[in-house]
Amino acid sequence: MYGGTDAKTQKQRLIDGVDILVATPGRLLDMMSQRAVHFDELKCLVLDEADRMLDMGFIEDINKIIERLPDERQNLLFSATLSDKVRFLAKTAVPNPVEISADSNSKAEIEQWLTTVDKDKKSSLLAHLITENAWDQALIFIETKHGAAKLVEQLGKRGIAAESFHSGRSQAVREQLLEDFKSGKCQFLVATGVAARGIDIEELKRVINYDLPFPADDYIHRIGRTGRAGAKGEAISFLSKDDFKNLCMIESRLGHLIERREIEGFAPRKPVPVSILNYVPKNKRVSNKEQSEQQAKNGKSAGKSTSPRKPNGRNTSPKTAPKSDAANPWSNLKKRSHS
Repeated sequence: MYGGTDAKTQKQRLIDGVDILVATPGRLLDMMSQRAVHFDELKCLVLDEADRMLDMGFIEDINKIIERLPDERQNLLFSATLSDKVRFLAKTAVPNPVEISADSNSKAEIEQWLTTVDKDKKSSLLAHLITENAWDQALIFIETKHGAAKLVEQLGKRGIAAESFHSGRSQAVREQLLEDFKSGKCQFLVATGVAARGIDIEELKRVINYDLPFPADDYIHRIGRTGRAGAKGEAISFLSKDDFKNLCMIESRLGHLIERREIEGFAPRKPVPVSILNYVPKNKRVSNKEQSEQQAKNGKSAGKSTSPRKPNGRNTSPKTAPKSDAANPWSNLKKRSHS
């Protein structure tokens, strides 16, 4: 049950009675306001794709729904990544939660590699790879709706039929495109982040990161569309110089460097440097002043005075920033719409 489809049909099915209800937060709240759904006999609540729902700003809707549920129920929360926000949600929605982590075998099942290329040569490179390797299927991720439409047009001029898949297209059109892609009628699907989750295509051979995503967790979600249920898959990324920081964060998140391959005729005009595996975003780096203050503090705790002396002989201790309360995990949540 989700938005963009006929609400009357969904409402009638609820009135008739269902045993299992799968719904998006917005449409479920809509049905609750129309008194089409009641939770008196609810036994189990499942929060799937929890990290994605938080990223999209659904926390208020989730809280409104949870407030209406019976206290006696089983709670299950599934998430591809366990950020501090997800853990906080787990503690508030699930009393005494028990964490179960599944080992990731993406390295073994998904062949990951990247190639460096200038931004203005990406579409030519993609067409070259599709033609030279005789690919018959690929899910291609791109950052913007405009970029998706433009790439489809560029591929069409080179004789390669593709379709764009993004939030600007109606729900009915998107559903039809997915059916065509699964059946093989549509071989190449150019999608924004809206397709990174929820697409379950058996034996999808490869995904292509035409643009490298931010944040790094989105890379994991994207390549997770291939190599499912023990099947082999391939994840290819195009790396231009302006995506270098994103690559550093992705490889730090993975804990290893991604194999680089050079495609003849597409080497960038300016080479892209080797990644920094222990890359730390600028806003999280420790300044020299903070390092000095920490060293001074450690010196005091060890019984050694590291305080500088003024000419008059008086000791002056380094000034330290006042301590602040721990940040509220919800304070950084921002409502965001689909790409």
